[in-house]
Parts: sequence; structure tokens; C-alpha cells
Amino acid sequence: MIYSLIAMQVEKINSIKDLVIKLKENPVLRYSCGFDVLGEVPSESTFSRFIDKLSNSEHLEQIFYDLVIKAKELDIIDGEHISIDSTKLDSYEAAKPKKDITDDGTNPNWGMKKDTNGNNIRWFGWKLHILCDSKSELPLDILVTPASNYDGTMALPLIEQFFKNYKDTFKPKYYAMDSAYDLDYVYKAIINEYQGIPIIAYNPRGSYAPPEGLDEDFNPICSGGYKLVYWGKDGNYLKFRCPHALGRCDCPHGMNWCSSSNYGYTLKVNYKENPRYYGYPLRYTDDWKKQYDKRTSIERCFSRLKCYLNLDNVRSKGIKKVKVHAILNCIALISGTIAINTMKSLSKAA
Repeated sequence: MIYSLIAMQVEKINSIKDLVIKLKENPVLRYSCGFDVLGEVPSESTFSRFIDKLSNSEHLEQIFYDLVIKAKELDIIDGEHISIDSTKLDSYEAAKPKKDITDDGTNPNWGMKKDTNGNNIRWFGWKLHILCDSKSELPLDILVTPASNYDGTMALPLIEQFFKNYKDTFKPKYYAMDSAYDLDYVYKAIINEYQGIPIIAYNPRGSYAPPEGLDEDFNPICSGGYKLVYWGKDGNYLKFRCPHALGRCDCPHGMNWCSSSNYGYTLKVNYKENPRYYGYPLRYTDDWKKQYDKRTSIERCFSRLKCYLNLDNVRSKGIKKVKVHAILNCIALISGTIAINTMKSLSKAA
């Protein structure tokens, strides 16, 4: 019956009722889903009871995790660079006024996000948070929450769950996220607990000027207002030097304005103490931009789940069944990718 539910996502079948009809009418689909060509198929109520059992067990999640590991063994998934974001899911339940909602983390709620054009989108339902492999653009782990949950607060629970489920299977180096995740404790946890490099867009939160001592590109500046020159990394410390001493500018005050040393003024910053402002690679450098640009992989992951599969078609009530729906779509995406790559490998071998 799991095959049937996966096929439902691949074929973008609207409801269990329609699935049962198609299984009865289409012997090829019936056979592909593991049923006898001339035999009976489960009823709508049987499928509903089966989904209810799946929602109260970890069986479906284990299938998902096993498929991810298989994709890694086939070198489809890399896991060195991961991206995190969320997408909206409309609730199957009727929308309610906020005052009538039980805000206990298990009921749908009102949420708001900006679309790719910067416009606010408001909806009643859920958020699907995905941790995605940037190379393959495949989901590695997911969380479902009410739509009112703030994206930034879900990053660490998702990362923690990811490591709990896969143990030492993955060792990500880069963690790319948009400005919704620009929280100091997220940076510090990724660096100190997971030995990774956070690549997170800066969120000014209403401020109109860059932080004190930094320019708009987050380069440290001297007392004369000139950009200090990055001079390498030593352990946890980033070193910056006087631009006048290096011939990068013609400061009217000369080197002595900031330092009496012939070497010129030197700034050393422990980036682990303030990783939101100082990071390695340096924020907005070509290397940083290269890693941040890979974050778009999760947008393509969401697009495939919604445009080519059935993610947007939530037809169940309750957070557990919504999670089942999301996992079924993720399984369909990963298993389809494995199948295509296996066929390509066999064709090359032939």
C-alpha cells in the first residue's frame, strides 16, 4: 500500500478516493503498486486506516532515511554543503481567526513569508522545513510545524535531528541559509557544536547603517574610515592591516594616526566570538558568495516537490498526517532520482 501512496504523489492524484478509482481502472498501475492485475484493491477506508497507522509510527521515516543513505552510497548525494529553508503548506482544515486557534504546536496557524519578489504571502496552515543537499538538491531531513513558527528558531532543531538520524554518515562543511536564520546562536552552534561554516545572509532588522567599525560589505574599517586589508587567518583569528601601510590608500594622517609601529595598525579578530559579523570566508567575498549561491538548491528542491510531485495537495488533517504527506513526496523525489541515475549508469555500462 505504501507503493500506492508514493504513486499517488508521482501521478499527482488529488485524493484517496481518486487513487482507488485509478487502481481499479488501470491494471498497469495496480500491478506496479504490488497488487494482482485481476485482484481487488484496498478500499478508501482501508487506505485511511493505513495512513493513520503510518502517522503514528516511524516506519515511513526510516524508509526515507534509508533511501537518502542509498543515494549517498551511489554518489548522488554529497552532503558537504547543505541548505536550510521552509515552504508554505496550506491546511486542509478551514481557516480560523487567530483568537480561536489552540496554539500548542500541533494545530495549523497563520503564517507569513516573502516570495521571490519580496511580496508578503499570508496563509493558514503549516511550514515544511527542509535540510537539503546542495549538490543533488534532494531533501535529507524535514520538520513540519504550524505556519506561525519562525524559520530561524527551527534551524538548530532540524540540524540536531539530522545528526541524530544519520550519526556519522554526513559531515557537512557549509550551512547556507537566508536572512531569516541570521541569529547569533545559530552561527555559534554551527561553528562550535557541528564544526561547520555558517553562510547566512545578514538581516539588518530595521537598522539603516552597518554595525559600528564595519563598512557595508562587513569589512572592518580604521579610524580614518578606510577599509582594512585582510591579511590571512591564524587559527581562530582573522588578521587585518592598515591600508596606507600596504599602499592601498593615501591616508592624509599617515600610519602614525592609528599606530606608532612601522608595520602599521593591525586588527586581530576571533571570528568564533562574533561569527555574525566576522566569518571565514569573509562575508560578501567571492568565496562567500559562491557558497551562498548554492542555497538556491533548496528553492529548486521545493519547486520539484510542488510542481512535479504532489506536495501542495495536502488532503489530511493534523500535523502527523501532514508530515506523512511530506515524507511520501520526499520519498518519491529521492527514489525517482535513484532510478534515473541507475538507468543512466546501466546505459553507460552497456
